[in-house]
Amino acid sequence: MKQKSESSFRGVFVALVTPMLANGDLDLKQLEKHVNAMVADGIHGLIPLGSTGEFYALTAAERRAVIEATLAAAAGRVPVVAGVNASSTREVVAFSREAEALGCAGVMLAPPYYSLPTPEELFAHIKAVNQAIGIPIMLYNYPGRTGVDMAPDFIARLAGLRHVRYVKESTGDITRISTLLRTCGDRIGVFCGGDGVAFESLALGAIGWVGGVANVVPRQHVELYRLVAERQDYAAARKLYFKLLPLLSLMEGGGKYTQWVKAACGLVGRPAGAPRGPLQAATAAELRQLKAVLAKLK
Repeated sequence: MKQKSESSFRGVFVALVTPMLANGDLDLKQLEKHVNAMVADGIHGLIPLGSTGEFYALTAAERRAVIEATLAAAAGRVPVVAGVNASSTREVVAFSREAEALGCAGVMLAPPYYSLPTPEELFAHIKAVNQAIGIPIMLYNYPGRTGVDMAPDFIARLAGLRHVRYVKESTGDITRISTLLRTCGDRIGVFCGGDGVAFESLALGAIGWVGGVANVVPRQHVELYRLVAERQDYAAARKLYFKLLPLLSLMEGGGKYTQWVKAACGLVGRPAGAPRGPLQAATAAELRQLKAVLAKLK
């Protein structure tokens, strides 16, 4: 399926959950339904196999199946940007080539975790991916997950590589967004990856928002983007953002982001199953807390 060009990389991109059955197997039928629901609610792009998608818990064959199912369901309506993260350059290059061959519009790339590469090692790693594919790369800076921080000056250097065209900045530090926009915003599209600074990021000029909670309340995410980025109606946007913040803060602040996003999907009628171990399903008390916060959004 031919994907939209990189000019479509703008707006709200959902970091997709990977739905699973009660026995822990992939639920590709539910993934198809979920993708259709996201597109119907106005989501601008899909990112399978990110942190929220539990890429680290899937086999290579399962990762391919998730991409194929996402592409089939999207049917070219919105771009699909596949997460290609792994612990070695060889693996990441292979996953990136596979994503391109399958028809993805781009790949999302974070630093390899655990090995803690130096800046020069990391640059060589990303350069290898850049040279191996012909589709856009979205950098993913989330040191809280990877243990490696890509500072704005390093990202500005990476922006000199041909296919590095976007960055998802997920530290939650609004000064990172402003610095990126000031130093390399003319060469690289900046996406907010920290839910707690989404309004501020979009108001500063970020071209989009990549979020996992968009699996739960996609319409509200899209409306916030439209109010800020398209209409510049900051009063209405601020009102909506303050309404969303309790849910966003609960998800980001509890240390159980993936677990709670999947649980909340079930509460709004889009079951995603439990995460794979070592993560565990939300407890009954946590479900009650989620229900109470979600009820205030209606």
